[in-house]
Amino acid sequence: MRKAIFITVRSDSSRLPNKALLKILGRPTIELIISRAKQVKGVDDIVLCTTERSVDDSIVDIAVKNGIKYFRGDLEDKLMRWLGACKKYNVDFFVTMDGDDLLCDPFLIELAIKQMQVNEVDFIEAPKGLICGSFTYCIKFSALEHVCKIKDTNDTEMMWVYFKDTNLFKVEELKVEDNVFFDKNIRLTLDYVEDFEFFKKIFEHYNAFNNEVPLKDIVGYLHENSSIIQINSFRQQDYLNNQKRKTKLILKEHRNCVID
Repeated sequence: MRKAIFITVRSDSSRLPNKALLKILGRPTIELIISRAKQVKGVDDIVLCTTERSVDDSIVDIAVKNGIKYFRGDLEDKLMRWLGACKKYNVDFFVTMDGDDLLCDPFLIELAIKQMQVNEVDFIEAPKGLICGSFTYCIKFSALEHVCKIKDTNDTEMMWVYFKDTNLFKVEELKVEDNVFFDKNIRLTLDYVEDFEFFKKIFEHYNAFNNEVPLKDIVGYLHENSSIIQINSFRQQDYLNNQKRKTKLILKEHRNCVID
């Protein structure tokens, strides 16, 4: 089976403008994520998935500069972007890395790849309590293709409901045994200016130009320096509220319903 990492990113962001191009240690944050993805063993491709707009040309240029593939698709419909990338590069399943998760962990991604191969599931999600931003999803192409046929909206930012709440797919949580990856107070995603300051502290402490520091080590450092955790931890509830507000399940030939 052909396996890939899809890095999903756009230039614009309402809460933190141009966050993909903000620089830490002289490198755009999206380039740091690409470096992180390259450390994952056992994948055939890394594909940057962005939009067809000219404003995202600079992101595509970064992908090319860093020697990875790219796919340009719909502005709003993340699922269709992924579907197009799967078809273009003959991908059987993929792990997602959001363009704002600078420390998404290669070890956890490798766990997901093994779990997908052994258990033959359609969709793997993070278990409850896993550090926010350390892992997102692993998705099988055939399930994605089915979802794209039954959904009735282009707004698929909160796409997980189509896999979980339709009861059509085999869904599992990522099987993580090491408790070091579970901490509800640590927030590893870039949405607010406080998140940017948080990441800068970590990258500058390690001088992590290549973004190579294992998450286990970073968690230990954060526990010893709890004041850094506090820089952005209070933003987590805002983040969760925003996700809940945007989460909808809209299916063809079904009444629209909002998921609580």
